[in-house]
Amino acid sequence: MLIKKIVIVVFAFYLTACGFHLRGALDLPAGLKDVYLDGGSDMFRDQFKRVMETSSVQLANSPEHAGLIVHIFNEDNRRQILSLSSGGAANEFELGYNVQFEVLDSHSKVLLARESMDVKRDYFNNQQAILAKDNEEMTIRGEMYQQAVRGIVSRIRVVLESSNVK
Repeated sequence: MLIKKIVIVVFAFYLTACGFHLRGALDLPAGLKDVYLDGGSDMFRDQFKRVMETSSVQLANSPEHAGLIVHIFNEDNRRQILSLSSGGAANEFELGYNVQFEVLDSHSKVLLARESMDVKRDYFNNQQAILAKDNEEMTIRGEMYQQAVRGIVSRIRVVLESSNVK
């Protein structure tokens, strides 16, 4: 029994030493540990919260308690037909998502001026499974929000790391 416990403890140490991270977790700089999200749709906020939680970042309840403030100005969802069947039904769609954001520090100093993040995806519309395609579109949109959040966090990381070098 003692040997099993020792093996488990040793395995846990090796697992943490090898750089293992939870899937979806981001390695974030110290300046990105308290974030306040100002604005954004419910889906965007949910994805932002999910990404921050998996990366051990606290979401502040107010801008006064945050080290960084991410301000969302505008979000735009698009759906464009790419191809039609011989009967005139849409066979393929392009989904687009655009979000404009700005990042401020705790003293309301602009760290990252207003920028735009654009994400696009294509998907095939099977006319035989209309209900399944609605679910697929919602899943794709969720992934697009997640990609946008990750892109925003990556840009913030670059700004924070470059400001620490100076």
